[in-house]
Amino acid sequence: MSTRYTKDHEWIRIDGDAAVIGISNYAQEQLGDVVFVELPAVGKVLKKGDEAAVVESVKAASEVYAPAGGEVIAVNDALADAPETVNAGAEGEGWFARLKLADAAELESLMDEAAYKAFLETV
Repeated sequence: MSTRYTKDHEWIRIDGDAAVIGISNYAQEQLGDVVFVELPAVGKVLKKGDEAAVVESVKAASEVYAPAGGEVIAVNDALADAPETVNAGAEGEGWFARLKLADAAELESLMDEAAYKAFLETV
């Protein structure tokens, strides 16, 4: 499955039997230089739309919401020492957490890449 996006600029991608979440390249551009990322605890159960993380930049602090529900099975610990990774690779190495999805059908309501690019033209 390809990457799916929310209107709040989070992304989610299926990777094996889990899903990886993070913020879009557009979101990191709007934030500016990321200086801190607060990640969820491993084992935390998130519902779709729950606050999953907080990103702080030189400009602002912003909540990151879960694009789908599930249990946090891993977090990107590298962001503690190198939060700028989010700027360098928001949709790659700058991922936030891995979830064991509760309901993969929740992904169907999210935008695919083409729809997200069209959405960005309206913001």
